[in-house]
Amino acid sequence: MQNIQAKIASLNWESITESMHENGFAIIPNVLNNDQCEDLKFDYDNPTLYRKTVVMERYRFGLGEYKYFNYPLPDLIQNIRTSIYPKLAPIANSWMKALNINTIFPETHEKLLEQCHENNQLKATVLILKYGKSGFNTLHQDLYGDVYFPIQIVLFLNEPDMDFTGGEFVLTQQTPRAQSKAIVLKPKKGDILVFTTNFRPVKGTKGYYRVNMKHGVSEIHSGERHTLGIIFHDALS
Repeated sequence: MQNIQAKIASLNWESITESMHENGFAIIPNVLNNDQCEDLKFDYDNPTLYRKTVVMERYRFGLGEYKYFNYPLPDLIQNIRTSIYPKLAPIANSWMKALNINTIFPETHEKLLEQCHENNQLKATVLILKYGKSGFNTLHQDLYGDVYFPIQIVLFLNEPDMDFTGGEFVLTQQTPRAQSKAIVLKPKKGDILVFTTNFRPVKGTKGYYRVNMKHGVSEIHSGERHTLGIIFHDALS
């Protein structure tokens, strides 16, 4: 069986990059197999893997629960995180250049974490989320500190319309002096969604301008929905 690093290396990154520039998101199909999805869900109840559990209703984040992994991350997650980051860093750097922002992200994930640690951002931000009937997640951005990478990914661990109904992934794009645009996505089990964490450039008639992005999850009508979020920077707490 092809290991996850080889699989990620073999993806069509030219097409993924084009989609990120054009839309601010890209769906990569069939990255995880069924066993990998099931293993990640099975470990949801293993308390040794996690540093913090958040009941979303308590903070008015939505209705559902998520858990932050502790370091060291499970091998599968660690390998995905370190293998995908170098593919996304050039995209993020081109966005910073287009918007005249004096930020250059390092080529390796290890170097990005060094920048986080110098800013006292030491906590792992990878998380697994679980929703039941009526669950949802309000629109938000995952920043966690002054050092943040502007792109993140979500791994989809359940099959829509089989394991659950509703629960679409929602992105909103706020363009200056315009109403927000909603983008509704429905990736399948095993897919990875790459998307903008907070903002991206859009080309207008007078050059590039900045649009702000948020994401959330629509209400689950039935069943159970799990996803695994990989944020590349670390958190203060």
